[in-house]
Amino acid sequence: MSIAATSDLPRLAFGVDPTRTERYSLRQARYHAVGEEIARLIPDFQSRGERLQLLDVGVWNGVSMRYVEPHDPTGTVDFHGVDLKLHHVIYRQNAWKSLQEGNLLHGLTFLPSNTFDVVICEQVLEHLPEIDGAMATLSRVVKPGGLLILGVPIFPPGVHLLRRHLVPQWDRLVGRRKARGHLQAFSRASFERNIRDYCQADVLESRGFRMISGGLLRPLENQRWWWQMNRTLGATLPGLCTEIQVLARKRVASPEIAVTPQQRAAA
Repeated sequence: MSIAATSDLPRLAFGVDPTRTERYSLRQARYHAVGEEIARLIPDFQSRGERLQLLDVGVWNGVSMRYVEPHDPTGTVDFHGVDLKLHHVIYRQNAWKSLQEGNLLHGLTFLPSNTFDVVICEQVLEHLPEIDGAMATLSRVVKPGGLLILGVPIFPPGVHLLRRHLVPQWDRLVGRRKARGHLQAFSRASFERNIRDYCQADVLESRGFRMISGGLLRPLENQRWWWQMNRTLGATLPGLCTEIQVLARKRVASPEIAVTPQQRAAA
């Protein structure tokens, strides 16, 4: 194949994703990290002759499967997906073990408790008017000792409070008609605290993404070193990044019961 013909081939983010043309898209790096995390779990399930049950809440177009599949050549993972409304095109739709529509705010009652080895919820929680019940639901469906992979946009400490409380007031003052898509605002610490309180889970790791990305710098996302540098920054200073992904393990047994902010205030 000639060099000219090669240059005409479509670029795939991380070699698997056609939704972004940058080879090392920093926006999609969170899904690449999910794929790497699942890859670390697969050998243990294979050694026990078991299948890994993975639930993606907010499945969108099936992007999680795109990034996990290359790490699972023997087909150890069973993919399950839930979304408020299923996308009209989902990657390898017939290959999913289950795909269902459901509202996280309503508890996903059609899913049995303590079922999934891994639950992914990326870029969903910030869109919800309340998160305590939603996060409790994510914890309910994952097995004790199972892994939660939860990702949201974040702000620096203190700035998230301004975004949460002052920006809505400003919108009302100036008569902003279009509602903002993000109803929640987190810092690293506040999001981790919510996971501990509402998911009854222990935080294992937090990693940041997109500390330096977009705009005039986007062409650099075709360079592997740029992605690696950003990954190092995200691991070192996750709280200063644009978004965060937290890995947490559901406690096997706990005498504590998750409480809502209202219940905590009443106490």
